[in-house]
Amino acid sequence: MHIVLQLIPKKYLIGGTLILLGLSGLLIMSTIVAITGEFEKDSQQSEVTEIEGGGIGVGTANVSPQVMKYQPLIEKYAQKHGLDASYVPIMMALMMQESGGRGNDPMQSSESFCGSVGCISSPELSVDKGVLHFKSVLEKAHYDLKLCLQSYNFGGGFINYVMKNGGKYTPELAISFSQLQYQKVKHTGNYHCVRPEMVPYSACYGDALYVNAVLKYYTGTITADGKPAAPASGGSGGESGVKVIDAGKTLIGKTRYVFGGGRSQSDINAGRFDCSSFVRWAFEQVGMNVGPMSGVTTDTLKTQGQAINPKDMKPGDVVFFDTYKIDGHVGIYVGNNQFLGCQGKTGVAIASMAKGTYFGERFNGRVKRF
Repeated sequence: MHIVLQLIPKKYLIGGTLILLGLSGLLIMSTIVAITGEFEKDSQQSEVTEIEGGGIGVGTANVSPQVMKYQPLIEKYAQKHGLDASYVPIMMALMMQESGGRGNDPMQSSESFCGSVGCISSPELSVDKGVLHFKSVLEKAHYDLKLCLQSYNFGGGFINYVMKNGGKYTPELAISFSQLQYQKVKHTGNYHCVRPEMVPYSACYGDALYVNAVLKYYTGTITADGKPAAPASGGSGGESGVKVIDAGKTLIGKTRYVFGGGRSQSDINAGRFDCSSFVRWAFEQVGMNVGPMSGVTTDTLKTQGQAINPKDMKPGDVVFFDTYKIDGHVGIYVGNNQFLGCQGKTGVAIASMAKGTYFGERFNGRVKRF
């Protein structure tokens, strides 16, 4: 063996040693990650950009994982085009109605961009131009959000029609506009009623019920200035927050942490949860829907509710931690620098987030009130 080593040039011996050390380091690192137990689904990995003056998720977008993956792009182009961030959940709901997040033009913005269907083949370009078009329509609609949404479907002519007939969106005006436009184009044979209930009215131009179709994917209120707002119930940071904590505490000592667990009724019945599925379950017990059972992750939860300054945290607020990734862990604040969550070694339990503790050092300041 000694003779063989002498025959090998020293530079190759040094290089080989360094490679072996590097591989050993990677193996040790992967082992450490594996035993932490603080895993969460990584399919939607992205860091939300907090935009001054808006507040991400003032209101809730109840959309599919396919739409959720576009949240960072929608935020990016809202910021680029100077659109208040409170409109992000509404635009996510709009995308859900338009495409469900599928295809190369998820915001269906080809017509507004170049005047014909199919000219956009890049999802990012679709979001860029879709957000820009949304902002343009919103401004022309004088921040009447429902008028903006219906005009996104009908086209700008609907805004002119409304301004000549009272100046504010109503469902009746949407139906009458659809009737008028359909009479102009029905001879082409290219139009048919997308909704059977509109057939008796001959309101077959566009979707006269588009506003309700979009808003079914959005939970929140619309203020007088047309901005989306959080539900008026007071949110999770008050009496409802105490109820959420009480509901969650019933699982202490009865669960175990399973990565990806809690996304089926059989998992729930068996007490298998991860951090985000537990939070979803706890809020469901007090009548609050914060996302579908099968699709909840830390990344979907962080788009919900209203952003809260950590100094103003109340029991029932939802807190996030940077563990194996940005916002890799989530729990429910219970007060006194403690939170209720489903952790890797304990299952559902109360843990400290005080300075100097594992979670205290990883609390990233993101607090949401549902």
